[in-house]
Amino acid sequence: MKAKLSTAFVGLGANLGHPVETLSEAILALGRIEGVSQLSASSLYRTAPVGPGTEGQPDYFNAVVSLQTSLSPRALLDALFELETRFGRERSVRNAARTLDLDLLLYDELVLDEAGLQLPHPRMTERAFVLFPLAELAPEALIPGLGRASELVQRVQDQGIEKLRD
Repeated sequence: MKAKLSTAFVGLGANLGHPVETLSEAILALGRIEGVSQLSASSLYRTAPVGPGTEGQPDYFNAVVSLQTSLSPRALLDALFELETRFGRERSVRNAARTLDLDLLLYDELVLDEAGLQLPHPRMTERAFVLFPLAELAPEALIPGLGRASELVQRVQDQGIEKLRD
């Protein structure tokens, strides 16, 4: 009997080192996680850093990946953290520049609030660097209790974002 596959969306971001190369390599690495299959990636986007403590940081490069997984949300999140570490991510201060940031945005239409894991990702609808690539990749993706990605992207139109390539 095959394990049930769930659809998950993962946000990727990087602004240290060679972020475009890092994101390309990270997308390939996501596809090699045991229990992950059928990977699709959005275009790359460039945005200015947001939040306190980001002054003087280089721009971020971002993407969103859709994947099919037999992993539980917690196991998938653990695999994402492990991948960040392999790419040199250090967790120092909030909003620090980073070599790779992987956020579990959505897992099916699950709503979850556990220590260290909230679904949908709690700030995803406030961020153009999440909603633009998500709406490109899966315009009908439902963010539980909030609406579809294609509708929510209108809320962040005023945030500076540049689509780089398909």
